[in-house]
Amino acid sequence: MACLNPQETPFMNTPTMTLYGTPTSGHAHRVELLLRMLELPYAYVEAPAPVRRTAEFRKLNPLGQIPVLTDGELVLCDSNAIMVYLVKRYAPDSGWLPAEPVAAAQVQRWLAIAAGELRYGPAAARMALQWGMPEDPVRAAEIADRLLRFMDAHLTGRSFLAAEQATLADLACYAYVAHAPEGGISLAPFPQVRAWLARVEALPRFKAMPALPLKVGV
Repeated sequence: MACLNPQETPFMNTPTMTLYGTPTSGHAHRVELLLRMLELPYAYVEAPAPVRRTAEFRKLNPLGQIPVLTDGELVLCDSNAIMVYLVKRYAPDSGWLPAEPVAAAQVQRWLAIAAGELRYGPAAARMALQWGMPEDPVRAAEIADRLLRFMDAHLTGRSFLAAEQATLADLACYAYVAHAPEGGISLAPFPQVRAWLARVEALPRFKAMPALPLKVGV
C-alpha cells in the first residue's frame, strides 16, 4: 500500500498510529481532523479502491472499507467508532465526547445522523455526481434538503451541534456538509449551516479536505 504521508506529524516525533484512507473521503477526513485536534502522531496510508480489494487490506478490514486505524497491534474500523476510541483512550477529559449524560446523548444522536441522513443525503449525492456510483441522486437530494433545513434551524442560536463547544458531532458531520455542492447540493439557502462550517474551519489545527470540481447534472 502506498504511503501518502508516512513522515512523522508535526505534533510528536514518533507516530504509533496509522490511518488508512483517501484524501477525498469524508469518513477518513473526520478521523484525521480528530487526530490533528488531539495532536496525536500518525502516519497516513492512502488506500484507494484497488488497494482495498487486496488480501493485505482485507486482513485489516474484511469489509474493504475505509477508514482503518491501527494503534500498535489494535486494528479499528468505522470512522465514528475510531473517533470514540481516540477520545476515550487519549483525551477522556477533553470535551470532544462529553461525560454529562444529556450532552453525551446529543453527540450520539449526531453520530447516528452522520451515518444515516448525512451518508444517504449529501454524501450519496456527491458519490453519484463525482464518481457515478449507484446512488439515487433524486432521493439523495431530497434527504439532503430535509437534513440541511433541520440543521439550519437547529443551529439558530447555537455555535455547535451538540454542545457549547465543538465535539465529535461537529467533526463527524463537517466534511460531507461542507462538500455538499460537489454533489449538486447548494448551501446558499442555509446561512446557519454556513456559519457553523466557518466555526469548525476556525478550530486549531483544522485541515481542509481537498475540493473536487463542481459538476452540473447527474
